[in-house]
Amino acid sequence: MDFKELIQTRRSIRKFRAEEVEEEDLREILEAARLAPSASNLQPWKFIVIKSDKKKRLIAQAAGGQEFVGEAPVVIIACATGRGGFIGGYMESWPVDVAISVTHLLLAAWDRGLGTCWIGDFDEEKVKEICEIPPEVRVVAIVPMGYPVKIPQATSRRPWEKIVSMETFGE
Repeated sequence: MDFKELIQTRRSIRKFRAEEVEEEDLREILEAARLAPSASNLQPWKFIVIKSDKKKRLIAQAAGGQEFVGEAPVVIIACATGRGGFIGGYMESWPVDVAISVTHLLLAAWDRGLGTCWIGDFDEEKVKEICEIPPEVRVVAIVPMGYPVKIPQATSRRPWEKIVSMETFGE
């Protein structure tokens, strides 16, 4: 799949086949996340791979009871391990850095035929307890992953004119 097709067809998947994720696929997907750019190349991330049914169910409960999270063959917890640098001298870079890395992960998964869904609704303290994450580490995203049962239709996107302006912010 070429890049344009990849970004045009990727969808959030919430129903997965029971089939296990191939280890080679998982390694390649995590490698894509590892290679993501970050401010000052600090790479302030760590990914926890969850395959245990018990832990996946607990993560689903911590994610507001989103049961499909626990039904995925793999759940990945994306963490920020360091504060890193600043953007524009005022905004910490770690949320952006980890978001870039997770985006690499999502696109690499789709390229290998795997579906994902970026989960941002979760109780961070519960996830930390389940995964034994140290207090100073932040949980940024939960990503259930597996082979999709079906691929949903594309959702609408705002028109070009509403999101792009030239030279100044514009309207």
